[in-house]
Amino acid sequence: MQAIVEQFRNQVLAAVEAATPLRVRGGGTKDWYGNAATAASAGAVLDTRAYTGVVDYEPTELVITVRCGTPLAEVEALLAANAQMLAFEPPRYGEASTMGGVVASGLAGPRRASAGGVRDFVLGAKLMDGKGEVLSFGGQVMKNVAGYDVSRLLAGSMGTLGLILEVSLKVLPLPVCEATLRFGMSEIEALRRLNEWAGQPLPVSASCWHQDVLTLRLSGAEAAVRAALLRMGGGRVDDAEAALFWNGLRDQTHSYFEGGALWRLSVPPAASAIILKGEQLIEWGGAQRWLKVDPAASADAAQDIRRSVAAAGGHATLFRADDKRPGAFHPMAPAVATINQRLKQAFDPAGIFNPGRM
Repeated sequence: MQAIVEQFRNQVLAAVEAATPLRVRGGGTKDWYGNAATAASAGAVLDTRAYTGVVDYEPTELVITVRCGTPLAEVEALLAANAQMLAFEPPRYGEASTMGGVVASGLAGPRRASAGGVRDFVLGAKLMDGKGEVLSFGGQVMKNVAGYDVSRLLAGSMGTLGLILEVSLKVLPLPVCEATLRFGMSEIEALRRLNEWAGQPLPVSASCWHQDVLTLRLSGAEAAVRAALLRMGGGRVDDAEAALFWNGLRDQTHSYFEGGALWRLSVPPAASAIILKGEQLIEWGGAQRWLKVDPAASADAAQDIRRSVAAAGGHATLFRADDKRPGAFHPMAPAVATINQRLKQAFDPAGIFNPGRM
């Protein structure tokens, strides 16, 4: 594997010398995410898939260390064999998804609101920076905090800070028991109930409101799930149907995600309904709201969408669209933008890694 690292280093140094960009890429399942590449920013592909394998995994320690090119499916199968999971439920978007892409994209699935996001599970990482140097941050246990925040910075960095070579992630046991409930209710009522339930000791692990139907997943000890079922009411969903539903949300194979330009609205869970033209689907107890709009109107509506979401205390990402002229990500506050620029300069002074992606 050291020979592959040397190949990566040679490619990085050659790009720096030629002042040409590199496009860090694993399985390519999230190529559409972020700003669209231009002729000037596309660059040569730095393919991570050869750098694969589990470096270390001890189930009793609840930590796994993997190389960037390791398929997500391989890691999940290994964890499942030991009754464990990546609790943030990373979207797969296809069988080719790799662990480097999981961390670099920073995306999480339905369990995010109850378990935490990607960066909450990153314990350590190895990064090749823009000078071809391999930097190590964090460790393999929570109490080893040296450089801990730096390793967490890589979650959601979109490959703009460097090449993530390895990552150590905290894993959790699979729930002993799960059940899914459905309720018929309006958006306003669903948001009210979700916030009410969030303040109670209920084992809610996922939620989704769409077309006047609220779907909830309960996860935990069998006694806790049974008690919640009796307390909350609603209609019980068949387990097989429920699994298909939650996987459909996680991987965006649910029918809602077909067609249209897709906006991701991140707002405080307690925010009221946001009135926008388009079809909405609400997750994460109200904190994540999807908005599907006419592709032809997406660019023109961007300013209104971002203004409305900002007024609610959040930000809006143009998640999937053929036309990304408005920019995929919500404009940063000046102070935050300055911090990001300084981080980029520190890790990638020549600006070769995924320029313009964010």
